[in-house]
Amino acid sequence: MRHLIIYAHPNSKSLNHQLLETVTESLRSANHEIEIRDLNQINFNPVMSLEDMQGQRMGKVADDVQTEQDFISWAEHITFIYPIWWTGMPAVMKGYIDRVFSYGFAYRYDQGIQKGLLTGKKTVIINTHGKSHDEYERMGMDKALSLTSDQGIFLYSGFEIIQHFFFDQADRASSEDVEIWKEQIRNCY
Repeated sequence: MRHLIIYAHPNSKSLNHQLLETVTESLRSANHEIEIRDLNQINFNPVMSLEDMQGQRMGKVADDVQTEQDFISWAEHITFIYPIWWTGMPAVMKGYIDRVFSYGFAYRYDQGIQKGLLTGKKTVIINTHGKSHDEYERMGMDKALSLTSDQGIFLYSGFEIIQHFFFDQADRASSEDVEIWKEQIRNCY
């Protein structure tokens, strides 16, 4: 199977990077084809420009966006790995979604009805965050995160969500917690 990993964390010593390595090792051990798009490493420009907006309306995208769309088109399964910062995805990931998941590529409207165009593609989303699950649940943030990312981006674009991991208290996770999370990830692939 063709797997694309879209990764957004600037620190190669981070927990997110360990989780990236776990996904990569699991996929390689099963002989899957893998492409990794480390958005910080490739210096992806997350800023949606007026030129981007005008081009999208005409069905044209910038070369860097086309490259990313080609990777998504190639993939059968896409894994997104990023931390939750300020109750959302890092700016580089949000900008990636803004620019790459463009009208006519990720979605369109047919007679006023929205249609996701990335159907047939499966996704796993791996998020880390500092608050506990209980804190997020009390605030309603657990539902908000699922609504804005799962419903508002991934399902909207036609993906089939296999799993969305929210690994909590990641900034103070024990080595035992991290091993449990890695095992959950391995079992997902």
